[in-house]
Amino acid sequence: MTETPMLTVRLGKIAHGGHTVARHEGRVIFVRHGIPGELVNVRLTDSAPEAKFWRADVAEVLEASEHRVPHFWDAADALKHRDPVGGAEFGHITLEHQRELKSQVAAEQMTRLGGLKAEDYNFPAVQAVKGAADGLGWRTRMSYSVDAQGKLAMSAFRSNQLTGIAQMPLAHPAIEATGLYSVDYSGIERVEAAVSSQDDQTVLILLAEASTGAAAKVAKQFTEGVNVAAFSQRGGAAADGKGSLQTLAGSAFLTEKVLGEKFRITGEGFWQVHREAASLLSQRVVELTEPAAGEQIADLYAGAGLFSVPLAKAVGSQGRVFSIEGAPGTHADAKKNLRSYSQATVIRGRVERVLRQVAGDASLDAVVLDPPRTGIDKQVAAELASIAASRICYVSCDPAAFARDTARLMGRGYELEHMEIHDLYPHTHHMESIGLFVRR
Repeated sequence: MTETPMLTVRLGKIAHGGHTVARHEGRVIFVRHGIPGELVNVRLTDSAPEAKFWRADVAEVLEASEHRVPHFWDAADALKHRDPVGGAEFGHITLEHQRELKSQVAAEQMTRLGGLKAEDYNFPAVQAVKGAADGLGWRTRMSYSVDAQGKLAMSAFRSNQLTGIAQMPLAHPAIEATGLYSVDYSGIERVEAAVSSQDDQTVLILLAEASTGAAAKVAKQFTEGVNVAAFSQRGGAAADGKGSLQTLAGSAFLTEKVLGEKFRITGEGFWQVHREAASLLSQRVVELTEPAAGEQIADLYAGAGLFSVPLAKAVGSQGRVFSIEGAPGTHADAKKNLRSYSQATVIRGRVERVLRQVAGDASLDAVVLDPPRTGIDKQVAAELASIAASRICYVSCDPAAFARDTARLMGRGYELEHMEIHDLYPHTHHMESIGLFVRR
């Protein structure tokens, strides 16, 4: 077996994606598991001679940053394991410094991709959110692979190599308490778990069945009170809503409660991951959008109606809200969650096509959108520009996509009036941005 090359480098600035940037003999190396300023030995993970840049993991710290702390999760610690599992790539950094680094990334992306000059724009710092002081136990949705022994497993960054796990400290305590790590999942492709933030204890386990009867055998291993369902979708995620559900124990859906309103979320339906995210984002979207009675508003990529419900309440019976979602399972949830609001029209379809139809029938005053991680495309940006709504409230989970779309919207007649960033993904490089764009 060929020994993996090791290099000694000084880590430079933070980069989007959870990396620091280092250089070695003129070669750029994107390094994970480090902190800017540290002197480290790194193990090259991608060093093809023709590559524009190399990739590496920190293997040993020679001069540690003052912000380095012991990793809270052994399986994800690069100093202990050659292939640390993903999902907690900032776990070796103090929470305060994690947010400082994320703020730097957001500012860099808005400057480089958004076309805004940092010196002319007061980019906001990443804000801490309500939750445990140690940043653990916040994930209400989890996705696991299954290894050859039928145990839950996760993989390293950019790797298909599975590592069996016996805990996931970022997962909600109720998920961890189900005993899911001791279950034999033989015959199952992957496992997804979700807990309701309404009562912080109702858990749903979703099983991707790969052999006849395997899911039923797995369901019997859980104690009474744990909901278990099988879904047919093999690729992607259950949240895509493309698979069919079979209830095996209890119920195949969860009930969520946000700002006093109840939402039904089926096993395949999308919902915010952080236990405080749904309430925080709903409140801020309404406050920033300022929907008025009688207004007409489009909610794009609306999911189960998280924003559509409070918007419908705000515009009242004389207004209209168009809740637009493409995933079939999540769309079905939205129809149920908005059924008591006659002013809400729930539509399933591709956003750019449906938005054009809606704009032909209504004069939209505002648009709210929470697109996938990739953001919107040029066609959607063009449709938004042609509608010329007075304000657009944009929720994004990726700073690069948000920056690119900021440039697109500003190039089509909008100004970014307000931006805020929330640390809804502690111990990871991810962040949640909310921007308010107003028509010039």
